Amino acid sequence: MSGLRERKKQRTRDALVRAALVLFTSKGYEHTTVDEIAEAVEVSQRTFFRYFAGKEDAAFAVHRIAEAHFIEAVRGRPSHEAPLEALSRAVLDGWHHINEAVESVVPPELQMRMYHVIESTPALLAAHMRRSAETEEAVARLIAEREGVDVDVDLRPRVVVALFSGLMRLTERRWGAGTDLSVAAMRELTSTYLDAMGPALAGNWRTEPQ
Repeated sequence: MSGLRERKKQRTRDALVRAALVLFTSKGYEHTTVDEIAEAVEVSQRTFFRYFAGKEDAAFAVHRIAEAHFIEAVRGRPSHEAPLEALSRAVLDGWHHINEAVESVVPPELQMRMYHVIESTPALLAAHMRRSAETEEAVARLIAEREGVDVDVDLRPRVVVALFSGLMRLTERRWGAGTDLSVAAMRELTSTYLDAMGPALAGNWRTEPQ
């Protein structure tokens, strides 16, 4: 009975996330109310707040799923991998698993449209940057633990994660500005930028004059 109750709660939560994202992407975040989200799922406002602190919480529910799977993927990388390699492989090798988790809640195209809502809504963009900083700190601490260093003394974990996160943010922007907004296109672009990171950091860019 307990398992059945938990599954029912999960279905309600997922339905609220889908309804919220549909409304945010069709009406706009600022013009969507909690009552409208609850009404779309035929539950009360009280039920909505049982699952989410507010609209912002619902807007980033899918991001939290992806972030949680990414962190677990980093934690599971082989110990011989260097930090940047572990972060890169966690994204690329875990891509299918992460997207499966996301797609179990919302269709990919809906999440892709939500990306543009976040980018174009000041309140959501500010929240996204704040949440990204919190995730970066969690990942930096994970990398420090993995490498056996003190994150508050050794600069390297935060430096590595800042580089990685900056590159991922660049990838998001370039993908969002393109014409192919598919998940496959995003993965291909992510792979291209991650492959370019090492040579860009270590290589000599100048060509000698002929």
